[in-house]
Amino acid sequence: MSVGLQGLLALMPILVVAVFLVGLKWPASKAMPLSYITVVVIGYFVWGLSGMQIVGGTVKGLVVAIGLLYIIFGAILLLNTLVESGGLQQIRNGFTNITTDRRVQVIIVAWLFGCFIEGSSGFGTPAAVAVPLMVGLGFPALGAVVSGMIIQSTPVSFGAVGTPMRVGVGSGLGQGSEAIVNTYAAKLGFPVIDAAGHVNSIAYDQFISYVAAHVAIIHFVAGALIPLFLVAFLTRLFGKNKSYSEGLAVWPFAIFAAFSMTIPYTIVGWFIGPEFPSMIGGATGLCIVVAAAKRKFLLPKGEPWQFEPKEDWDPSWTGSVEIKEISKPGGMSSPMAWAPYGMIAALLLLTRLVPPVTHFLKTITIKVPAIAGIGSSFGIGYSPGSVFIVVSILTYFLHGMKPDAYARAWKSSSKTMIGAGSALIFTVPMVQVFINSSGGTAGFDKMPYALAAATYAISGGLWPLLCTVIGGLGAFVAGSNTVSNMTFSLFQFKTAELIVAGNPALLPHAMEWPTWIVALQAIGGAAGNTICIHNIVAASAVVGLLGKEGIVVRKTFLVFLYYCFVPGALGYTYLYWDTKGAMNLGTIILIVFYAALVYLLASNKSRLAKLPQGV
Repeated sequence: MSVGLQGLLALMPILVVAVFLVGLKWPASKAMPLSYITVVVIGYFVWGLSGMQIVGGTVKGLVVAIGLLYIIFGAILLLNTLVESGGLQQIRNGFTNITTDRRVQVIIVAWLFGCFIEGSSGFGTPAAVAVPLMVGLGFPALGAVVSGMIIQSTPVSFGAVGTPMRVGVGSGLGQGSEAIVNTYAAKLGFPVIDAAGHVNSIAYDQFISYVAAHVAIIHFVAGALIPLFLVAFLTRLFGKNKSYSEGLAVWPFAIFAAFSMTIPYTIVGWFIGPEFPSMIGGATGLCIVVAAAKRKFLLPKGEPWQFEPKEDWDPSWTGSVEIKEISKPGGMSSPMAWAPYGMIAALLLLTRLVPPVTHFLKTITIKVPAIAGIGSSFGIGYSPGSVFIVVSILTYFLHGMKPDAYARAWKSSSKTMIGAGSALIFTVPMVQVFINSSGGTAGFDKMPYALAAATYAISGGLWPLLCTVIGGLGAFVAGSNTVSNMTFSLFQFKTAELIVAGNPALLPHAMEWPTWIVALQAIGGAAGNTICIHNIVAASAVVGLLGKEGIVVRKTFLVFLYYCFVPGALGYTYLYWDTKGAMNLGTIILIVFYAALVYLLASNKSRLAKLPQGV
């Protein structure tokens, strides 16, 4: 069988999702079982996998899915606990008196608070928190949803305390079961397999942290413009003058706000690990930018920018849901409201940075016997889900909640977990059968390797420019950066190795390629969240705007393209710098893009002067 046909067949489970979930708009609960059936049929009849191999991959997928659902449940439980205790309402109230300029409000609430919520909870929770908060502040529902989707890019790779990296990339690269990954990690100084032949989980975690550090660096570059996109899209799509210029007028403040988040974000990602960048970056940025906004630092003079009166809004902008507000009787202080998030940070730092605690928690593991050589385990002690649940219980006492309110938090969180489970229970087993598809009677490489070979044959050395798109489409289809990373990390790793092997000039720099390509996969997976149907539905549902998902995708698609191709060009520039020179294709793309941006900002005053009303 030709390389191209093998690659096409390996791609079929993903194509099935694209056709039924995206094309025919089936719910994930129906589309994902078809994808699982497809990978089983191809694995059994084409790859020649044994029934026990398929069962082994399926069981491992179910164990990974349970681990993901445990994290989702804990994250949503903490959020719902804060809703019911009145803590979230107090957090919302704290934003209302900072400024009346909508451009500044969207940066503070969507970008900074949204990044913090993504870092601490992930799984679309910024939509559940930041979007209704913006509507409560007077934003059009559609504007709030679009803004909420745009920011689900930079913080996503480190959402839910690093789940897309630890679980997504970590599981996707085999958790120590892939020989080529283990060999590569050992060359970098991370001995994943110890002298006794066992997996050293600490070394593997350090290897994933090494990959995550590269992800943070790339996000630092790409994330620098997200607040600027936020304000420009807000004024263009929802302002009276329909002008990008009114948003671009606050570019010094927007870029200041970007770096207030991304600088601490990158430092944490490089020196500490993937659990904390978005959470600490968002919290640090909030403190800095709120103080700056109150002093009008870097803000243009003139009247604050506002929406038109609500009666003049396009009817399609408004939702049908009244935002639920629960306040604690007698009130609650802001430090008390924020205390649960402080406890999360403290417990995560304790469990990740204190070796005796880390080693003890890693022993609290549920192990499933290997089936056809495919083992699986669920580290419940080390899981962020355990931290979320512990903090939720502590919050019950700290906030003096009533039992019926806390029961509602558990009930609503369970419903959310069950809803997510209907898709994940088939999605992750599909991914694991896909990954664990070697050793069949047909003699083919495992499916990710076959797909990598076909991809290399088509794209060759241009892959650094394109690999982000694969990650993005994976998140768009699967509804999750974690699942995208889990599905495609090994494929991306193998493609990088094929490129290096096929180009002898790159061999002196071969160690750079796999890390950067997998990092770009994670970046693309984060970019895909800006157009992810599942996230758009979640964001729209909380403000009663369902049925307009296509409108939101069209409005955020430019951000998706930016977040794929600028990082892709950056990766291409770096990886080919020595062999193709400084002025390679990636460098040219970056120069053209940033030159156009500088021109837009430099000429913005003249365009502002032509508007019916200035800023």
